[in-house]
Amino acid sequence: MTVSCKDVRFQLMSRNGQTGATALVVSAIPMPSGTVFAKHVHPVHQLVWTDSGVLQVATDDGTWVLPPTRALWLPAGVRHETTATGPTILRGVYLNPTQCPVVWRDPQPVAVSRLLAELLLHLGRKLTPAEAKRAQAILPDLLEPVRAVTIHLELPADERAREVAEALLVNPADRRSLPAWGRHIGASARTLSRGFLSGTGITFTRWRAAARMREALPLLAAGRSVSQVASAVGYDTSSAFVAAFRRETGTTPGAYFRAQ
Repeated sequence: MTVSCKDVRFQLMSRNGQTGATALVVSAIPMPSGTVFAKHVHPVHQLVWTDSGVLQVATDDGTWVLPPTRALWLPAGVRHETTATGPTILRGVYLNPTQCPVVWRDPQPVAVSRLLAELLLHLGRKLTPAEAKRAQAILPDLLEPVRAVTIHLELPADERAREVAEALLVNPADRRSLPAWGRHIGASARTLSRGFLSGTGITFTRWRAAARMREALPLLAAGRSVSQVASAVGYDTSSAFVAAFRRETGTTPGAYFRAQ
């Protein structure tokens, strides 16, 4: 289900209608599985988090998968789309750029420690102005940057290579080689290889690995076992999948999703 941002949009407003008076606002938006907030922009900074389930946030430059152990800092003005890969609650923290000490200019994943998780839940409660002010003052100190793979998959411009890419997005587990794909659509392996490289900047093998990883991350975040995910995205063995995961993220699946 795709939902327009206007259904959830708001601004940090002062009494005279101008943005700038309130330092922070917290919202909790239920998102049934498959809900998509179509691409939109906020005039304020946003910290995207859920304490249960999995969120997926896509910008023009990449896609991040967010289990409860990770949140994503989105600077004001960054165009993004938010998807619930299962039933969840989007807990958005919106901060006024003129009153925020965080100066990250690009989307930044952060580790969600137990302390940060409790603070975010606390900020969502009904607080007195004094309580809210004290809690808000702590938040920037708890935003610890963490490495998180972001996947950006461009489609090849070449029609035949694009057909292969679109098929792999539908079924990343398809194990056909490039020559086999060529026989299927009536093009040589060399033509398809050239189409991927010139159209996306990476080889067919790397592109398919990225497509598989994009499919694997939400499954892992949802608690599926490594062996189940490896089979679901086209790897013969768990060890082969773990090796591919390490190449893309620099760590193992277990370490990537472990609570901080």
